[in-house]
Amino acid sequence: MQLILLRASHWLALFCRLVAGVALVGLLAVTIADVSTRYLSRLTEGVIAFRVSGSVELVSYLMLFSLLAAMAANVEKSQVVVEAFSHGLPTKLKTRLQGVYLLGFAALGLVLFVGLLDSASAAARHGEITQDLRIPMGPIYYLAAFLSLLLGVRSALHALLGALFGVDQEVAHGE
Repeated sequence: MQLILLRASHWLALFCRLVAGVALVGLLAVTIADVSTRYLSRLTEGVIAFRVSGSVELVSYLMLFSLLAAMAANVEKSQVVVEAFSHGLPTKLKTRLQGVYLLGFAALGLVLFVGLLDSASAAARHGEITQDLRIPMGPIYYLAAFLSLLLGVRSALHALLGALFGVDQEVAHGE
């Protein structure tokens, strides 16, 4: 059972890293293109006036996707253990406490999922679009909801591994 949960978490993490990487590369490409075209326009005193339309909007949504995907990909590695409280505790107990702590992140992911899913359906029903590029908001919210669900699922998987089985997350990932 533990091996199945670890493998599922591993493949979900790889998918989330891919999404985060693509979103970050897109974010950087939009930013570089926007800065370059502005600089080119300034150098040519407006003769060449290419602009990246909606760059602020694109960057903000790509940042949302990259952050949600990165949080989901690294949920088991990103927890800070406060040594002042857990210094004298046995390793197995620390691992189980971290698993219980990850239940909070599972709940957070699921709450975000439900809220974004509601926003997505409302945006789709009402035809809500972005301000600059006129992109439908429904798919943006649906993707954000899906990434939030992955955060909740991966947190729940690692909460089970830690709280029930006492699997140390760092050892499980070979770190």
